[in-house]
Amino acid sequence: MQKLAATMESSSDEEEGCTFIQVLSEKYNPENFPYGQGVVVMPSPPGSPVKGRLFLPSMLVLSDAGIRKAGDRSDIAAFCAHVLELDLSHNQLNDWAEISTIVSNIPHLEFLNLSMNPLSGVELEPSMAEVFSRVRQLVLINTQISWDTVHTLTQQAQELEELFLCLNGYNTVSECQASCPSLRLLQITDNQLKEWAEVRKLGQMYPSLKTLILANNSVDSVSDTRETLEQLFPNLRTINLNNSGLSKWADIERLAFFPKLEEVKAKGIPLLQPYTTHERRCLLLAQLPSVVLLNGSAVSDGEREDAERLFIRYYQDCPEQELAERYHILVSKYGQLAPLAEVDLSPRSTMVDIRWGDRVETVSLRLEQTVGDLKKHLRALLQLPTNGIRLFYMDREMCSVLGPEELKCNSRALHSYRIRDGDEIEVVPKVKSRCSSSDL
Repeated sequence: MQKLAATMESSSDEEEGCTFIQVLSEKYNPENFPYGQGVVVMPSPPGSPVKGRLFLPSMLVLSDAGIRKAGDRSDIAAFCAHVLELDLSHNQLNDWAEISTIVSNIPHLEFLNLSMNPLSGVELEPSMAEVFSRVRQLVLINTQISWDTVHTLTQQAQELEELFLCLNGYNTVSECQASCPSLRLLQITDNQLKEWAEVRKLGQMYPSLKTLILANNSVDSVSDTRETLEQLFPNLRTINLNNSGLSKWADIERLAFFPKLEEVKAKGIPLLQPYTTHERRCLLLAQLPSVVLLNGSAVSDGEREDAERLFIRYYQDCPEQELAERYHILVSKYGQLAPLAEVDLSPRSTMVDIRWGDRVETVSLRLEQTVGDLKKHLRALLQLPTNGIRLFYMDREMCSVLGPEELKCNSRALHSYRIRDGDEIEVVPKVKSRCSSSDL
């Protein structure tokens, strides 16, 4: 009976999970967490089940600890008065009342990470959300949190500046009548957003956004007019559309309508697949005149001019009706440009005589290959022995003065020897030494 009771008690504890205070006191007690810079020594309050002192930094990391409940609110208030950042990711928090108890007793909390907690279908009452009013950065990745709860949080978190909603399975955006004017950064990557109409709602709800990260969604167009886009994201400086579904140059051209746009990321989009890496960057850059960072790299004035000139040459033979507005703007800037002269960049070659004993073969050599490459080629061409050969180069004009030069370095390119038509390369077998290491 005692064993059965103990088993039932253990099972009950697992179902209840740990409390915030239990995990806090275990991790940050002096035995487990050393005292150091930025750490505050907090004595246990009278009557607290936590004995002794805790060494508490201003940034608490209590991730993946099985936390399900808050614990005693007075202990939270006593230990966490100085805390600014709190990471509760990968726990079992599924009740906003417990989360609100924790947050309400950390008066200076600015950063809160609740990622990977099971918050699907768990609604937040507006009265509970008031405790988030001081939070500036809120991370809700892979929580499956509903848009209604997001709206409740953003309406009450009046100082919220950064919001992370990745991996929440959103294929639509639920509108909210009240905007969140404090929000500066929204990261909503790895969802299933496809229509630009859903992105438009984000601009309406978060009018002060400076950074919008939409990577790994399937957004397939930017389908608004210049006037609408100018008003939709009037403060946007950075947009990330990596691995989106954009497939038309008109969509890229419309990005330039955001009046303060400075940085664009657009890797892995269908539109760019047919082009070389160089063409992709140039053609993007030429259509984004205000952008100073493209795909993470700074844009110099010289690179911009080269890109714009390439853009003109790339499209100058297209029918008039297919030319983008940007083409005419750049032609008015640079004029009609002559096509670039074609330069033959094919591998250089030369005709040389290969001498092997009494046998002479005239061979065409590719000068970009190495000495090692030439040796392999000659073994196959002349059916030479595989036990090693030596090559000697003879300049037809200087041979009488300089004599033959052995081609020793297998990694050296042939063009570095200045080999010309009519020169000769003599092939001789390697002679094994009569003295082996066993004789020494």
